[in-house]
This record gives sequence, C-alpha cells and structure tokens, in this order.
Amino acid sequence: MERINKLINHPLYKEYIGKIESYECQREFCRHDRKHFLDVSRIAYLFYLEEEELQESLPYTKEQVRELLYAAGLLHDIGRWQQYEKKIEHHVASAQLAEKLLWDSDFGKEEVEEICRIILAHRSKEEEQSKSLKGIFYRADKASRECFWCEARNKCNWKKEKMNLRIWI
Repeated sequence: MERINKLINHPLYKEYIGKIESYECQREFCRHDRKHFLDVSRIAYLFYLEEEELQESLPYTKEQVRELLYAAGLLHDIGRWQQYEKKIEHHVASAQLAEKLLWDSDFGKEEVEEICRIILAHRSKEEEQSKSLKGIFYRADKASRECFWCEARNKCNWKKEKMNLRIWI
C-alpha cells in the first residue's frame, strides 16, 4: 500500500481535500470527506472478497485489486470542488484530477485507466448489478452512506429509493 500512502500525502491531494472541506463545512447532509473515501474503499474491498467468481476472472492479484479499489475510493469524489466552482460533474472532474495523482504515485498506465473507469462509473445506475470492479464500487459507494442514522434525512432531497436505509451484510 506504499502507492496509496504516496497518494494521500501528495500536495495536490491535500489541496483538493481542503477545497472540498471549505465548501462543505456547513453542509448538514452527506459530506465528501476522508471518512467517506475510506469507507467506500474498505466496503468495496470487502465486496470484492465475497465475489470468488470475479476474483478468478480478473488479471490482478488480491493485493493489486486492493490498491485499485483504495485508489478509486480515495479519488472518486476528489473533483467535488470543481463541481462547486466550475459546475463540472464531480465524477468527470474526479477522473481527470485522479490521473496526475495516480501517475505521481507510481501507478501504471493500465491501472490508471482502470481506476479512472471505476471513478467515472461510480454514479452509473447501470453498474448496480454488474459483476465487475465498477459494479462493486458503485454498490460500495451507496452502502457507505448512513442515511439510516442521519438526523437530516427528513430534509434531504434524495428520493427514498436512493437513500441507504440499511446496513449491508
């Protein structure tokens, strides 16, 4: 996980996190913060470990998949500040910003492409049932939300079907 530690210590990564925090410091609903990033990473890896068929079909070792999913988790919402400032959809901005951070953290071309595909798909409902890293990641992002405990749930503009109202097991 040396590359993951390199990523989270990258000056641009820290800058982008700071920008998101400044925009969301008064936000009472779900925040796009370090906790969310790690929750998604961990849940995605757990989901992957439960998918033996997927494990056998991928050209990666478990350690490589763990790094891919953690990188995607730590970066999937990193462009949120560009959505606030420039009205760029955050999954698109996140994939664009992720590239430099990943290259600088010693990820290879195929890995960068795979991580960016995961990031771009994390809002795509079509991935919900997919038996792929994109599908696992989509589900992990949704499972990470604690709508079932949120005190602001009644004020949230999300449709009830979109809210995570259960603990995923």
